[in-house]
Amino acid sequence: MLYQFKSRVTGDVIMLQPNGEHVLEVIGKHSAADPSVKGILLPEQMPQALAALEAAIAQEEAARNEAIAQAKAEHAPAPHASMIGLRQRALPFMDMIRECLKAKEAITWGV
Repeated sequence: MLYQFKSRVTGDVIMLQPNGEHVLEVIGKHSAADPSVKGILLPEQMPQALAALEAAIAQEEAARNEAIAQAKAEHAPAPHASMIGLRQRALPFMDMIRECLKAKEAITWGV
């Protein structure tokens, strides 16, 4: 399944299901108990969504850097981590949020 995020002011942003669900979990629009196949992100929700994504990205990068530093200190091989993190996966969506926030337009998915 794909998540296709749409707005009236930007091109669509398409994500594979695991990535789309992760981004939606971060912004509080998806959970295992309440899966978000369809939804809307209103302009008034966008600043909080951006802040949540930025915080999650910072947390992921700090954890990765800490794991690498610990491995170096223990003279162990660096932990295997995905080369593509949340920053790269969420950046197009974050750009979409910023543009929609300026234009005061909602973002929808699954409709």
